[in-house]
Amino acid sequence: MRTKTLKKNRINVVTLGCSKNVYDSEVLMGQLKASGKDVVHEQEGNIVVINTCGFINNAKEESVNTILEYMQKKEAGDVDKVFVTGCLSERYKPDLEKEIPDVDQYFGTTELPGLLKALGADYKHELIGERLTTTPKNYAYLKIAEGCDRPCSFCAIPIMRGKHRSTPIEDLVTEAEKLATNGVKELILIAQDLTYYGLDLYKKRNLAELLEALVKVEGIEWIRLHYAFPTGFPMDVLDVMNREPKICNYLDIPLQHISDAILKSMRRGTTQAKTTKLLHEFRAKVPEMTIRTTLIVGYPGETEEDFQTLKQWVKDMRFERLGCFTYSHEENTHAYNLEDDVPEDVKIDRANQIMELQSQISWELNQAKIGQEFKVIIDRKEGNYFIGRTEFDSPDVDNEVLIDATKTYLKTGEYTTVKITEAEDFDLYADVVN
Repeated sequence: MRTKTLKKNRINVVTLGCSKNVYDSEVLMGQLKASGKDVVHEQEGNIVVINTCGFINNAKEESVNTILEYMQKKEAGDVDKVFVTGCLSERYKPDLEKEIPDVDQYFGTTELPGLLKALGADYKHELIGERLTTTPKNYAYLKIAEGCDRPCSFCAIPIMRGKHRSTPIEDLVTEAEKLATNGVKELILIAQDLTYYGLDLYKKRNLAELLEALVKVEGIEWIRLHYAFPTGFPMDVLDVMNREPKICNYLDIPLQHISDAILKSMRRGTTQAKTTKLLHEFRAKVPEMTIRTTLIVGYPGETEEDFQTLKQWVKDMRFERLGCFTYSHEENTHAYNLEDDVPEDVKIDRANQIMELQSQISWELNQAKIGQEFKVIIDRKEGNYFIGRTEFDSPDVDNEVLIDATKTYLKTGEYTTVKITEAEDFDLYADVVN
């Protein structure tokens, strides 16, 4: 059955999962546009490309459900073709081909040229930095490396993304310049591991030098760092953060746990003492730094004592931003050989306890902001509020600043100075400072 109402040969790219996938979809769309294709993001099209996530159980379920949803649409004649790419496809292609055989073709994370060919497009090597961004116009993700060399026991990313591969500084500067030309003011640097950046290309950890190059890009006002690994973190980055006003006083550094026994089993290459010392060094060098971290509870063998150690440490460290996940038992990882022995309800209860604790910490830290002035970027308007962020907040995961739109007109994508008038655990309310 042929499609009835959709515009012919319009390619709809559907993105699931993390910011790395968002970036990959944007590159795919840039390539398709350069080949003259009609391409949209999460709108209607008769050809569908699903960029999947395969990281943990919930993400895998969402990806499979999305594939099945579009297969029903194909069967009903509402779409003509469905292609699947991304991490789930990389990791489980033979299983997917067997279980959902009517998908037109599956592609892994490194098969962009093949996917483009299937879509009737050519892969253009010269398109450095050419992307169709899907984020609000004022910020964009800048992926500085692909893959990961870390041996973390719980993580399947190296299986799906391969070894660490840094992108050369000059290519990233070119990409940043093109983004700035298109109105991007904030770069969010992402990788599986920022800490490792440059070791493969330059034989040294080179994140600081990359930052020195990016701050020179005209039009970029904020540069934010996501996903650093604690072991071997290049401390010269903090000197650049202090020296360069464009580098946000913000670091996303997933720490996962703090019990020495769990850290050892996770193969994190660190200890509670070393991690705590590192965080104290961060605070000493950049006193205004906001630290975001993520934790995993319910890892195999996590005892009540291990969990209480983690909980006390969260109390003591008072992270500005924190997320907590329950352990997902992933095949082909080192931890898969261990017994997944923490019951699901215990995992959920522990995650809830951590997030309740963090909610209280966040509320207390936010109360201290009342009366203070901050520079904010306006991301969007929702109802009667303009929604902004300070340099201490990343999109989608951190605090937001709400400004009454009935009192003030603001442009999205612009910076303004505000004074905080009220604070909740994760929202701040503010008035514009005239």
